[in-house]
Amino acid sequence: MGAPLRLVIFDRTCAGPRVWGAPTPGLTTSWEVGARLYASLGRLDASFGAATWREALDWLCAHEPSRPIAEIQFWGHGRWGEVLIARDPLDVGALSSTSPHHAALSALRARLVGPGALWWFRTCETFGKARGHAFARAWTRFFRCRAAGHTYVIGPWQSGLHSLGPDDEPRWPIDEGVRPDDPEAKTALWSTPFAPNTITCLAGRVPRGM
Repeated sequence: MGAPLRLVIFDRTCAGPRVWGAPTPGLTTSWEVGARLYASLGRLDASFGAATWREALDWLCAHEPSRPIAEIQFWGHGRWGEVLIARDPLDVGALSSTSPHHAALSALRARLVGPGALWWFRTCETFGKARGHAFARAWTRFFRCRAAGHTYVIGPWQSGLHSLGPDDEPRWPIDEGVRPDDPEAKTALWSTPFAPNTITCLAGRVPRGM
């Protein structure tokens, strides 16, 4: 058994618009480059671009299965209380015993190093509003480890970063990141250097206290 793994999965379907019939660089290119940079800095052990959550979870389960896992980051899209690969969502329903993802998630839970492990959703909005609180609470209780996520739309700046332990309750405001001019809160505010709990895309750790 080797040292605990640090793994990144990202959405490989986010190509840019096609120009003269050829795809242009999109977010997937940014995530691929970011994963190579993180690997060169010694921040991760392996990464994988997935087109569905089934593909992502199968890779996580199959990658060096004899080694424990210390950290899983997902780089992709999100909405209040869920994360997406393409249009394939993952939310609290995935934790149900009737979910097609339940077996894979349970297998991953068995490989985590315990309360010191981390799931980090580097996605827009996932920890925002009541749905985001519910997602964070359910995820940490299922996996018995810490989870981190954001309440704002993220990019180079990544605001509204919060983490939660398995026995904790969310402490961040339920309306953090919500647009004041959007009473139905269909989209979050964009990250800025001055928004709460902001890091950059180059940050490799969740700062203490977030």
